[in-house]
Amino acid sequence: MEKGKVLLSLLIVNIIGILVLVHMNSHTYYIQAPETIKALPPNNKFKIPEASFLITPIKDSKHFMVSAFIDHRLDGVIRVISIINRNSLQPLYCVYCSAEQVCRTVHTEVQIHSDHFSFPYGASDVICKGKHIQNATHVIITTDKKDSADLKIEYLPIKNKAVQETFKFNFTVCISNLFGDYNNVLQFAQTMEMYKLLGVQHVVIYKTGCGPDLEKLLKHYETEGILEIVPWPIDHFLNPASGWNIKHHKGDIQYYGQLVTLNECIYRHMYQSKYVLLNDIDEIIMPYKHTSLPSLMEDLQSAHPSIGVFLIENHIFPKTQFEESGKFKRGEWNNIPGVNIMEHIYREPSRKNIYNPTKMIVNPRKVEQTSVHSSLKNFGGSFHVPFNVCRIVHVRVPLQGHLTKEQLFVDKRVWDFEQELIQIVDQTLKLSGFLKASI
Repeated sequence: MEKGKVLLSLLIVNIIGILVLVHMNSHTYYIQAPETIKALPPNNKFKIPEASFLITPIKDSKHFMVSAFIDHRLDGVIRVISIINRNSLQPLYCVYCSAEQVCRTVHTEVQIHSDHFSFPYGASDVICKGKHIQNATHVIITTDKKDSADLKIEYLPIKNKAVQETFKFNFTVCISNLFGDYNNVLQFAQTMEMYKLLGVQHVVIYKTGCGPDLEKLLKHYETEGILEIVPWPIDHFLNPASGWNIKHHKGDIQYYGQLVTLNECIYRHMYQSKYVLLNDIDEIIMPYKHTSLPSLMEDLQSAHPSIGVFLIENHIFPKTQFEESGKFKRGEWNNIPGVNIMEHIYREPSRKNIYNPTKMIVNPRKVEQTSVHSSLKNFGGSFHVPFNVCRIVHVRVPLQGHLTKEQLFVDKRVWDFEQELIQIVDQTLKLSGFLKASI
């Protein structure tokens, strides 16, 4: 009897060893499952999450699906951008279905991004590999392979089905997060209009919330066509932190899921945009030796043809220090909420032995995973763009608040655009109802 129990125990251990292989050190774990095939009944339709709701809970887990893409660079696997609870790892299965509603259940490879800043939840990729994946149109991630082809589960449509050689946009700006009561209307209008002058055709914002005045301006830009708002209701599912340092910002996930949205934006625009700019709502990636972003990137890409990630230094322009003549302290903007970037021309000096963080201009087809200040995985390497060629104009609270105005550098690059910028900002503020139109 005892011998039988031992044999049974050994058999169970061997089965578990075959089914689950966990590689925790590499942040990747594999769930091996035999492929199963099941056809849905005729005339049934996939249940798809509403377009306005980008986060879908994975049933019977603490994890979430976000969006799904074919990754042609990795033999056409399905990549599901996900949010994974690192403390609750469990077997996950991939169910992918064709337009004819033939579904297959296969194993998954879960890649938890290395930059999670020690928060319980992290940006992750769930990779699905199997036969006839090229025919798949919809996918789900499930904890139970018996859920295969269950129409009660919400399927994600699979995007990036075809490789494109031409793109709708040359430059897309991805603003990873907008949350709380942020209401900086004037700076946002100036930034948007500056990006138009620099050659940007498309701006994407992942929005959890904002103030009422900014909401009004966002609707104007949406109507105009340059702005795409992606609803990001992360606070409906998790307690998001408002920063990246878990010691100071408590919560489930870093900075309202910033890393998830940055990666989602790259894949969303893989075949829509030639270049993607990854930066914050109060930052302008500003060329200093070129008149526009297209001319900047033409030279950079020509000099570095294999590079897919261009790192741009961030430089602080304290909003507490004002240009002394007051030439841009315009009465028309007095009642517009927010910061007037044209009044802030003083730049903090670089600090010895302290690295200036960077943001990025990327070729999305050469990025596999990204963090905030650099890519985690790419196919072409990265290049640190020299300070005198391009840098970020970041008007915000000072980092070196002890410095006097005389210890700061005068940087009037924004003034090179003053005539056009003032005119189009005024026009935007009138069209969006913040300024009265001239009679």
